[in-house]
Amino acid sequence: MGCFECCIKCLGGIPYASLIATILLYAGVALFCGCGHEALSGTVNILQTYFEMARTAGDTLDVFTMIDIFKYVIYGIAAAFFVYGILLMVEGFFTTGAIKDLYGDFKITTCGRCVSAWFIMLTYLFMLAWLGVTAFTSLPVYMYFNVWTICRNTTLVEGANLCLDLRQFGIVTIGEEKKICTVSENFLRMCESTELNMTFHLFIVALAGAGAAVIAMVHYLMVLSANWAYVKDACRMQKYEDIKSKEEQELHDIHSTRSKERLNAYT
Repeated sequence: MGCFECCIKCLGGIPYASLIATILLYAGVALFCGCGHEALSGTVNILQTYFEMARTAGDTLDVFTMIDIFKYVIYGIAAAFFVYGILLMVEGFFTTGAIKDLYGDFKITTCGRCVSAWFIMLTYLFMLAWLGVTAFTSLPVYMYFNVWTICRNTTLVEGANLCLDLRQFGIVTIGEEKKICTVSENFLRMCESTELNMTFHLFIVALAGAGAAVIAMVHYLMVLSANWAYVKDACRMQKYEDIKSKEEQELHDIHSTRSKERLNAYT
């Protein structure tokens, strides 16, 4: 029975709202980082294989260098939000009833109030950042959707002569002409390959992961706001209890003094 009560107490101290938000955050970040990384690698293969593009020698900032930069950004996002999820879980445990029973109201309110306010501000900024990441991730989805539409139209309309120019997507400069048309062999090979379809769907999953991270940030904001309100009320309650105990002590001292005065007057 003692072990059962201990398990119930431990389960009661788990911040389930923070746990759900952390799982959603990790799932979203994992989908975005993993699928985004593979989609970028697939984009490099498509550009090199079908558009016959090559890396520019030297320190020139071309599309391949930008893709490498995006990959390093993905590595940083994965590491940063893995640590941030742990910190938010710790903050959730800190404001649960289990910690309150161990350390008392005063410690949880003085420390937890500042921590909750800081995390609310930081999570709000991260939510805005993930909104920007979601909007940015929708761009390659739109580009690949156009490519997929052109490939689909060539199979539906016989004799259609459609061209795909990378200059309209800003991938190459105006002076460079990197385009393939439906009559070329490279275009037919690209449309028939599974690489194009896989890269397109990987970007879609990465977009869904970024959206899940935004939802996780909103969930965290609700949890942190509730925790901040909890510790604020606990602080007010602690002040009320302190004032009440002081008044009771003063009343007790007054009654004791009057009792002594009456006793002395009687004797």
